[in-house]
Amino acid sequence: MTPFLVPLGVCLLIVAASTVVLVRRDRRRMAASRDSLLIEAAATRGVREARRRAHAYRNAFLRERE
Repeated sequence: MTPFLVPLGVCLLIVAASTVVLVRRDRRRMAASRDSLLIEAAATRGVREARRRAHAYRNAFLRERE
């Protein structure tokens, strides 16, 4: 009985692991909702603004040192 159960268990583990991988990939590829698109756009603007401020601060700091 054991020689039959071991390969069956291995096959079940392989199928289960493959299913988990496919489900996780599918969830990542779900279409973005309107709210998530707005949040992403706001975050992008925020990052751009922070980068601009850091650049301006660095330039001001370099001018003060001269």
